[in-house]
Amino acid sequence: MAVYLDNAATTPVAPEVVDAMIPVLRDGFGNPSSTHSFGRKSKALIETSRRSIAKHMNCQSSEIIFTSGGTEADNMALTSVVLQCGVTHIITSEIEHKAVICASEALAVNRGVKVSYVKIAPDGTIDLVDLERLLQGDEKKIVSLMHANNEIGTLLPLKQVSEMCRKHGAYFHSDTVQTMGHYTFDLKDLDIDFVTCAAHKFHGPKGTGFLYINKKTKAEALIYGGAQERGMRGGTENVYGIVGLAKAMDLAYEDVEAHQEYVQGLKSYMISELKAMFDDVQFHGDIRPESSLYTVLNVCFPKTEKAGMLLFTLDLKGIAVSGGSACSSGASVGSHVLTGINADMTRPNVRFSFSRYTTKEEIEFALEQIRVVFEITLV
Repeated sequence: MAVYLDNAATTPVAPEVVDAMIPVLRDGFGNPSSTHSFGRKSKALIETSRRSIAKHMNCQSSEIIFTSGGTEADNMALTSVVLQCGVTHIITSEIEHKAVICASEALAVNRGVKVSYVKIAPDGTIDLVDLERLLQGDEKKIVSLMHANNEIGTLLPLKQVSEMCRKHGAYFHSDTVQTMGHYTFDLKDLDIDFVTCAAHKFHGPKGTGFLYINKKTKAEALIYGGAQERGMRGGTENVYGIVGLAKAMDLAYEDVEAHQEYVQGLKSYMISELKAMFDDVQFHGDIRPESSLYTVLNVCFPKTEKAGMLLFTLDLKGIAVSGGSACSSGASVGSHVLTGINADMTRPNVRFSFSRYTTKEEIEFALEQIRVVFEITLV
């Protein structure tokens, strides 16, 4: 049996999404910038998809800019607000996705931007008192904090942070890659400047996503060379990917509450079983359902003789899991998120992440294999 529990890295593409994309791959080959009928057909597919996504987000379709995914969208938000809006101070955290951390560091080096890191609690919760302190002063600022941490799942109170930013005249960007398609967003009510999306995190295709840019916010293109995406992103659009993204979002929001309840049930079951299995198992992040991303569970297992081999051993037994973000899997150092919350790195830390296709039987199989592994290696 092969069990896939690494959905925070990527999700399997939904069959309905594949069905929506195939006709576009086969017949919708016209360049959307061409004025003939083939081009107009492709352009219509893009704009229909844009309107559908905007309806789900309760925003204007002109506020949705299609990108290659979350990393590009994060980079575009931060770079454009520095170049176009005169931002000189980025406030972020040390447990953000590398797309935000590295973009901020690059802007510090290349543009002289000041970067501050808000304090975080051991469970990954943002210290809002410290954030309030950092927001003081007359500098033009942007706060960039993710909605849910991609490794430990701790949720950010988006509305509260948005109100703090507005109070101090700061821009607010949130990496919502892990929560888009899993929670509902009312962008008119939220009053945020930038949010990001990657389709492959909710059963859409890889290589496509979007950046929401609030119409009140000036922004500048990151990629030049064409007038596509209202001049915000040069390059011929990924038409079939955009169609797949829109279809995946339609599916996600058809039954989002039932999806939340089902997946949270799997996570809660795994937590209770692991607690029964080990005396000293720990869980990174705030695991309360109201404060935690229901698709992610980061487990700190008891020490083993071969802690470094645990992921490989589980893989051999048919369990696909992760030790952290897939985007950093080629790095020679451990998880910057776990380091940022001062986790015990001498113990094996494993991220399990679930989707609507995960079954209880798969969770039970994974638990059984964990039991086998630790009966052999537990010290």
